[in-house]
Amino acid sequence: MNVEFAALALILVFPALGVIFNLFFGARLGRGAVNLVGPGVMFLAFAVSTWAFVKILAMPAGGALYCPLWRWIEAGSFHVELGLRVDALSGVMVMVVTGVGSFIHLYSVGYMAHDEDYARFFTYMNLFALSMLILVLADNILMMFVGWEGVGLCSYLLIAFWYTNPEFAYNGRKAFIVNRIGDAGFVLGILTILSALAHHGVWTLNFVEIQSHAGLIGTTAATAAGLLLFLGATGKSAQIPLYVWLPDAMVGPTPVSALIHAATMVTAGVYMVARLNFLYMLAPDAMAVVATIGALTAFFAGTIAIVQPDIKRVLAYSTVSQLGYMFLGVGSGAFAAGIFHVMTHAFFKGLLFLCAGSVIHALEGEQDMNKMGALRKRLPITFWTMFIATLAITAVPGFSGYFSKDLILEGAYESGHFWLWLLGAITAGVTGFYMFRLIFMTFFGESRVEADKLHHVHESPPVMTIPLIVLAVFAAIGGWVGLPEGLLWGDAFARFLSPVVGNFKPAVEASPAMLSAIATGLGGLGILLAYVCYLRMPGLPVIAAWRAKALYDLLLEKYRIDELYNLIVTRPLFFISDQVLNRGVDRMVIDGAANGAGLVVEAGGEAARRAETGNVQHYAFVYLLGVIGIVAYYLYLVIR
Repeated sequence: MNVEFAALALILVFPALGVIFNLFFGARLGRGAVNLVGPGVMFLAFAVSTWAFVKILAMPAGGALYCPLWRWIEAGSFHVELGLRVDALSGVMVMVVTGVGSFIHLYSVGYMAHDEDYARFFTYMNLFALSMLILVLADNILMMFVGWEGVGLCSYLLIAFWYTNPEFAYNGRKAFIVNRIGDAGFVLGILTILSALAHHGVWTLNFVEIQSHAGLIGTTAATAAGLLLFLGATGKSAQIPLYVWLPDAMVGPTPVSALIHAATMVTAGVYMVARLNFLYMLAPDAMAVVATIGALTAFFAGTIAIVQPDIKRVLAYSTVSQLGYMFLGVGSGAFAAGIFHVMTHAFFKGLLFLCAGSVIHALEGEQDMNKMGALRKRLPITFWTMFIATLAITAVPGFSGYFSKDLILEGAYESGHFWLWLLGAITAGVTGFYMFRLIFMTFFGESRVEADKLHHVHESPPVMTIPLIVLAVFAAIGGWVGLPEGLLWGDAFARFLSPVVGNFKPAVEASPAMLSAIATGLGGLGILLAYVCYLRMPGLPVIAAWRAKALYDLLLEKYRIDELYNLIVTRPLFFISDQVLNRGVDRMVIDGAANGAGLVVEAGGEAARRAETGNVQHYAFVYLLGVIGIVAYYLYLVIR
């Protein structure tokens, strides 16, 4: 059942108006106007999104709202019409983007209170939200790609927001370039789908029409398209091998980190795979690649996080790890579980970043956890809300992350991926360790805060703490919509999404209670180890780092992957660009041909200039020589 709902356009109109206002009038009308409009348009978009979501809930299963816009491309049999569509899947995503995004915008009012470029900041933030909303509301894959590219552009603008710092500007460019690599794969994936369908006379990129003709896409084409599209997802959602940009994105303002890492850009790849679930179901090999990369990324990034001293960098690698869980879910065929973790992750990871920002704000920009400690009494709201978020991300039973992570691990096991399930369960223990390490180093033990900063430490203003409290509530109870079957309403979330993403079909029998107990036990073991290392025996980590210095340095330096990429990718590309293309092709061939042609013309002109002197005597002499030559020629003919 599809119902036309014109108000869907307002979800895009409101943030677009915010962009226009902040760009052209914000600096003139002052900080108060920007602080009202920037978050205000997001709350208005959230209100309309809630209206649409309630209508979806009231419709029969499988219902959708749509809003046709206009015809965009028309070329022979191929045409693309722009339109917005909200079904169960996009309904969840649009609620997450506008809901969590609204509170991040509100938090930004306090966090950016002393920044001179506040109007530019909110311009970029509203544009970021607008791009993500285009991505999730699009009814065709080409319009999705417009939003896909939009969030990539905005991530560059926001990561490099303080562009006068060369390091920040470099990290922004790094994010932009790495994402372009993935986007090339995304474009090829789109063309592969179009080519496979066009071969049978179907010229469309509309999601509904692609799904209705999915049987025309062969296994080979589906596998190729799925892998190419997933290459794009590894860029946007920071998976191996294109994850390297995301940890460096921490140089942007903390609200930017929360927006990128929680509610918007990094979840785009997971949403894309879930939206095209019918394509991936045709390509089991592509699904296996998605699940494998997800599990490896989750463990890989988690191990790096356990030694990082920067509070935001720990959360950055945590995001990479949690995204790996999401891809493990959708790659195992548990699409609803993957999207469920997208939602719960938005709550607790958005909260974690905002709490980290509150700590950094209180410590006047300090991010090194070695210079923190004993802050829980000075920052009580920040501590308790961050503690709740930490319980959620470490999957403590009852908190939101417990339900979604359990479903992902259950799906991985029951789909036959035993080793991936085991890796995911071990990663649960790693998560418990590094997250409680962060809590203990920041809020417990002895204070290591510099003396000149200690007397300035105070709780953040209400405009920053209110978003923390709201997100803490959802981090605590947001997972209750996906309870185990047989308990109260059961897994209502999966039932809600099933008309769009289908039902998970187990291939292996398993005991959900046993799988949950193992993962929870490993998580608890990680928490206990962190407690021993950072509260009971705080000298133990120093001894362990000294005795395993090679491993410690390897983790601290992030497995030296950046250096490896620099050696095997960056340097060869720069060499080819400079020595071969610039000096060889550009200077010698292209410039040589152009300059050579110019030199020939110049030499000819110089010769002509010497001959055409303008001297009458010279001309008469030349005429005389010409006459003598002609006479000599005729005499030669006569004599001969």
